[in-house]
Amino acid sequence: MAKQTVIYNKLVRDRIPQIIEATGQHCTVQVLEKDQYLGKLEEKLCEELNEYQQSKDVEELADLLEVIAATAQARGCSWEKLLQIREEKRQKRGGFQDRILLKEVIKEEAL
Repeated sequence: MAKQTVIYNKLVRDRIPQIIEATGQHCTVQVLEKDQYLGKLEEKLCEELNEYQQSKDVEELADLLEVIAATAQARGCSWEKLLQIREEKRQKRGGFQDRILLKEVIKEEAL
C-alpha cells in the first residue's frame, strides 16, 4: 500500500494530532515559539474568517471565537478582559444591532 503525505503547516486545535492518530494515520507536529505562534494565529484568524464568509455557518463563527480567545491570551489579555473591553466600547460607541449604514458626512468648511 502506497503512503501519501499531505503538507499542512498550519495551526490546529490541541487535540487534532490525537484524533489523527486514533484513525490509524500518523502526523508530525511542532510546538511553536511565541513569535511563530502569534504569526500562525494571525493566519488562522484570516482562515477562519474566510471559511465563515464562504459557508455562513455559525460553527465557523465559533472557530473564529476560539482563535480570537487564543490570540488575546497570547498577547497577554484574558478572555474576561477582552469581553470587558468589548462592553466598554459598546457602552461608549454602541453595538451593531441597529443596522446603521453610514452613507456620508457633510462637513462645514470654515471661511
